[in-house]
Formats: sequence, C-alpha cells, structure tokens
Amino acid sequence: MVKGVRGSLLAATLLAVTGCAASDRAPQTASDAPAAAPDKKPDRSISDPYPSTYHAYPAAPTAVRGVTVFDGEGGRIEQGTVLLADGKVERVGGPDLAIPETYRVIDGTGKYLTPGVIDVHSHLGDYPTPSVAAHDDGNEATSPTTAEVWVEHSVWPQDPGFTRALANGGITTLQILPGSANLIGGRSVVLKNVPARTVQGMKFPGAPYGLKMACGENPKRVYGAKGRMPSTRMGNFAVDRATWAKAVAYKKKLDSGKAVDRDLAMETLAGVLSGDILVHNHCYRADEMALVIDMSHEFGYKVTAFHHAVEAYKIPDLLKKEGICAAMWADWWGFKMEAYDAVPENIALVNQAGACTIVHSDDENQIQRLNQEAAKALAAGRRMGMRISDEQAWTWLAINPAKALGIAERTGSLKPGKMADAVLWNGNPFSAYTRPEKVWIDGALMFDALDRKRRPVSDFELGQPGEGDVK
Repeated sequence: MVKGVRGSLLAATLLAVTGCAASDRAPQTASDAPAAAPDKKPDRSISDPYPSTYHAYPAAPTAVRGVTVFDGEGGRIEQGTVLLADGKVERVGGPDLAIPETYRVIDGTGKYLTPGVIDVHSHLGDYPTPSVAAHDDGNEATSPTTAEVWVEHSVWPQDPGFTRALANGGITTLQILPGSANLIGGRSVVLKNVPARTVQGMKFPGAPYGLKMACGENPKRVYGAKGRMPSTRMGNFAVDRATWAKAVAYKKKLDSGKAVDRDLAMETLAGVLSGDILVHNHCYRADEMALVIDMSHEFGYKVTAFHHAVEAYKIPDLLKKEGICAAMWADWWGFKMEAYDAVPENIALVNQAGACTIVHSDDENQIQRLNQEAAKALAAGRRMGMRISDEQAWTWLAINPAKALGIAERTGSLKPGKMADAVLWNGNPFSAYTRPEKVWIDGALMFDALDRKRRPVSDFELGQPGEGDVK
C-alpha cells in the first residue's frame, strides 16, 4: 500500500486538480478519454492506431484587459482586451470591448498577452530529465533509415521538462522528434503541453504526423564509424534516394489497389508522398538544403521545414519560393564543421526575405527561454539596420511554427475561434527579466505564478517514497 500522494495514479490526479481552472464539475486528467458506448469499439485503424485521447482541462470564462497584445500574426493592440471562453479565443479588442459580468477579469496593465509559445523541435520525453543512459530513447541508431519507428512510443509523459517548459517558457504546444543519427529517423508527434498519464493524453488532436530526416555530418559519422554506408555525403543521398524510390513503388501499388504486404516504414513514406505527413529535415548547410529540395522534386514530396538551418541566410529566396520554413537558433554555432559558417543575423535575414521564420530549441533548457532567444535574434537584426517590430518577431514563436506543424487553422494566434492558448507575461516578453505569470491551454489556467495551487509538477518530481511510506 502506498501512503500520501506519491503513488503514480494519485499523483496524476493531483496534477489534474492543481493544473486546472475553477470549475463546477470534478476535474479529470487530460488522458481520460470519454467512455465509449458499450456496443461501440474505439477506432484502431491502420491510419490512426494510437489516437489522441486529449481533452481540455476545465476552464472558466476569462477576460484579460488593459494589456499589450501581440496577436501572433504580426498585430499589436495597446490597452487591449481579450476574452477566453469555452476553450476558444472569443473576442479581441481595445479598452472599450464589453466584458460579460460572469467572466473572471484579470488586470493586465503593464503586462503583455501573447499566443502560447510553440516549439517545433523538442526532445522532451524521448531524451528526458534526468539525462541518463536508460532515458536515451530518441535515436534508433541501428539502421540509417528507420521510417517505421514512431517517437510517441518513446515519450515519457512524466518528464519534468514539460512542466518547466510550461512555467518558465510559456510553451503550450511542441513537436517531439526522433534524433538525427539517421537519415530517416521516424515519425514525430505534436503534443499539447498538459500533464497526462499517457502520451495519447497529450497528443494534439488531428495534428499531422511529421517525418524526421537528417542530412550532413550526423548520419555519415554514426554509420561510417561502424564501417557501414553512408560514410560520406554522397552516401547519404544515395541511401535516401534508394529508400524514396522504394517508397514510390510501394505507393504506386497501394494506389493501384493491389494487395501488398504491410510495411511500416513504407506506410510512413507513402504518407509523406501523399502529403499527409510533413517532412522536418535537420540540415545546416545551404548547399545541402538546396540538394534536399532537388531530391524532394525528384521523388514528389515536400519539405515542410529545415531545422537548425545555420546557413539559411544564404538561400532565403529559395526557401520563400519553395514555401519551406527555417527553424533556427539565435546563436548556436561552431560545435561542428557544418555549423561553422553562422551569422547572428541569420533569423532576421530569413525574416527580411519574407520566408517562414521560426525560433526553435532542441534543448530542455533553451525551451524554457525561447522568448529570450527570439529577442537575441531580433536585436542582431536591428543592429544590422533591419526594422523588425516586436509583434512581427513574435510570429517566429507563434503562427509560423503553427504553420510548420499543420495546425495554424487552430492555434498560433489570438484570433476569435482559435484555441485559447495564451501567455500573460509580467513585462515585455523580449526582456530577460520577464517571466510567464499565467498560461492558459484551451482556456484552462494551467500555470499561475501567483497561485501555488496552479503550478503543476511532474509525478516524477514528487519524490520517492520515504522510509515507512510503503507497506
């Protein structure tokens, strides 16, 4: 028997209670799916065998007034008023916007309200904290192509990094990716950043899957060291092209209606060729990004985003023409040769060219301060003479990553009808001194710096049973 709140099921219930807003109904955990009718079996189709069971935490109608609003799409409202109700952004306006009497009213004077921060490149859950060998679940480094693996089967929902990203970084949505040891690393998953007992309880409903790909030094280093192909950049492309050729043939058989043996890797690649799965490609050098674009044309798929993209500033016109986002760091460079030719103005230059510009983390610490990373990139651009407004720079953390994840119709900006994913910052969010004060996900108050009862912690962080606690 386990006493206190240290048992995992009891702790999950505690998270549900402390993480949600006031409500007349009993709170539920985010992973509790509505009960199915007795005569109806849950859908377990091949296309969606691990469906999302996410549903929003309880929420109360809320109004934030007197606040500076960055709407996430480049708009700004001074002395703004934003209404959140029924899990959606209800209305956005100025100081004269009427507030219903039943709404909880928050005074945002001197503060800023933004859409929730979206990170398109995270390894929370598949490389969780504590960082020990037993938790290294991001790279299936046994073959250079592993399209058959799905990262959600590695994600540990108790990773303390999730709640730290929520509380310190205002992260409301994030994409978890496999690592970059392989040319084709497997499927990614998009999560809502809520406490849950299962990864299905965090899965963003209806978000497209992604395919993680990688080019450059990592795959050739991993497999070349083992005396296997690829060991060179030309080997990287040869393996990729052979795999895509096989996928094209597999899809042709599927489309013809012929019976085919089920192949999990080819199913994923066929999904990419059909446009249902989005390609997120780890790539640093401009010349390699251009070659990958040519390869995508050869086999008929589209690259959605290049991640890290240290040399994106050399080809922003090409990225814009192809409709490809560049997900970048503010100032990480030089840790390997392909990351050497960096400039601090990279993000600003891509933005200035009109290409889809994103700031991402790839790190359990950096995800807690993506607002500061964007601020560094913004400052570098301004020093170069580029006139980029604060509200425009916020698109790098909001609508642009939402576009790259295929969810921009539902989140990524404070527009009526969209998910009420929002952060109230206690000052200008581009200041190193500013922190999230409140974070809402689907209208539910998931974090409140002023209320200890709304600071969710991971079950893992609650600690181990002390002596005498377990009988």
